[in-house]
Amino acid sequence: MWLSPALLLLILPGYSIAAKITGPTTVNGSERGSLTVQCAYGSGWETYLKWWCQGADWNYCNILVKTNGSEQEVKKNRVSIRDNQKNHMFTVTMENLKRDDADSYWCGTERPGIDLGVKVQVTINPGTQTAVPEWTTTTTSLAFTAAATQRTSSPLTRSPLKSTHFLFLFLLELPLLLSMLGTVLWVNRPQRRS
Repeated sequence: MWLSPALLLLILPGYSIAAKITGPTTVNGSERGSLTVQCAYGSGWETYLKWWCQGADWNYCNILVKTNGSEQEVKKNRVSIRDNQKNHMFTVTMENLKRDDADSYWCGTERPGIDLGVKVQVTINPGTQTAVPEWTTTTTSLAFTAAATQRTSSPLTRSPLKSTHFLFLFLLELPLLLSMLGTVLWVNRPQRRS
C-alpha cells in the first residue's frame, strides 16, 4: 500500500492542534485616549503570527499590525501588538484614538490553511475616559479563568483562497495525488487474455 505516504501530502500542518481564539465582543475607547484589547489563543500556536485587522468583512479587512513570531512589541502608526506566549494571549493597543477608529476589528492568528480570528467591535466616545472591554479577568492572572465573565463572538476563519499553503495544495499536491492514483488504477486494471 504505497499510496498511503502520498495521502500524507494532503494533511495540512497545524490542524492537529486545537484551534481557538477568544476576545471581547466590544471595547469602548475615548477620543484622544487609548484602548487595549487582549485576545487568547490555544496552546501550540505560540510562535505563529498574530494580527489586528480593521473592517467588517473578514475576507477583506486591513491588517493594521502583525507580530513577528516573538514576544517583542511591534508598533505601526498608532497601533501596537505584543504576544505573551507563556500565557497564550496577545495584546493590541490603539493610541490617540479618533472618532473614525470606531469600526469592526479582528483579533487573528495566521496559520497554515485558514487563518483564525474573532470579531471585536470598537466604539469611540467623546471625552478622555480609558477604554473598558466588556469582559473581566482576575487581576492576579493574565490568562482567562473559569471565574472570568466574558462575552466572546464566535471565531471565524479566513478564506482558504488567500492561503499560500492552500494554493500549493490545490495547484500542485492535488494534481500529483490524482495522477498517482490514476497510475495505480491503470497498472492494476484487468488484463485482456487473447
